[in-house]
Amino acid sequence: MSSESLLDLAKSRQPADRERLLLAIADLCDAPHAGEAMKSASIQALLSSIFMSLVVEAERDIRCRLSHKLAAADWAPNALVNVLALDDIEIARPIIALSPVLKDLDLIRLLVEATIEHQVEVARRPNLPAKVVSAILEQAEPAVMSALAANPTAELSPTDMAELVEASRRIAAMHSPLSEHPRLTGQLAKRLYLWVGLALRKGLADRFRLDVAILDESLAAAVVEAHGAAPAPEAEPEIRTTRDGERELMEQRLIDKLHSAGQLRPGYLIRALREGRLGLFAGALAVLGRFETAQVQATLDSDRPELLALACAAVGIDRSVFPDILDMVRDLNSGRPGGGAEGARKASVAFAPVSPEVAGAAFRQAARSLATV
Repeated sequence: MSSESLLDLAKSRQPADRERLLLAIADLCDAPHAGEAMKSASIQALLSSIFMSLVVEAERDIRCRLSHKLAAADWAPNALVNVLALDDIEIARPIIALSPVLKDLDLIRLLVEATIEHQVEVARRPNLPAKVVSAILEQAEPAVMSALAANPTAELSPTDMAELVEASRRIAAMHSPLSEHPRLTGQLAKRLYLWVGLALRKGLADRFRLDVAILDESLAAAVVEAHGAAPAPEAEPEIRTTRDGERELMEQRLIDKLHSAGQLRPGYLIRALREGRLGLFAGALAVLGRFETAQVQATLDSDRPELLALACAAVGIDRSVFPDILDMVRDLNSGRPGGGAEGARKASVAFAPVSPEVAGAAFRQAARSLATV
């Protein structure tokens, strides 16, 4: 379609013509040397004068198509790119990931104004600039920090890496990506070793040839200090001698005590995961939601994260927090519940505008079959 035809469509106020205009511009993106054509004065004037109003009025699928086609274009209008970056996350994702038009200040603005999902996509952006990294570290949002830890191309200084490792003490979802990060040093690996799981400890020890005996002594001392007791001479720390059944009993007593005192709240679930206590999380979730413990455990071991989302919605967990919860559970439970990124997407449906009672009933019905398998 020629520039004259585009201009004719631009003058029309008919909805059908305006949709045709947007589709025509989108199709131009596929043409050879589209970038050079779009830089011409007439086309740039056209984009500047009409594009914004057209995009705002366009159907979702057309905005999505434009987003994918304009994602890598260095000639796309700045205002248009920023509008698409703030659109629904499925529309915004390719723009945030790839657009060379987005500058440091644009990305920082997304961290301040956009949803957690948009912020996570910013943290995943390839070759993320140092200024944006600093903004993420300053905000210290767990889900965004976890995404940054999993971005090996981000411009991280040694100080930034040290800050991420320190933050992983409370954000379990950061453990796995940090243990494999190319910028992790042997000194930082020793610190990370003290608060990751057994499998990751072995990986760190093999990668950096760590002295496991010395680190295990430090770990035991830290455990004893955290419990406010001195170790008995030549005795194994309690964490090594407590059998699984005894640990479960102690956790259940703690849950019952908190529940009786009215102190068992949704926020405690996140705290339990950040402390790496998956069993405590499962037990507390069962009590808060009045679920059967077997159903909760079967959900954690399943390939259906949407059921975990239903349970969390039933006890008042906010939708924006759930991705971080899912990451922490998977990190502590060998990648379960499975389903990958597609399962996580399905899980977001559980946070539809329904009452906690409806979400709880839906969970019980769906989880019943899991617990009986």
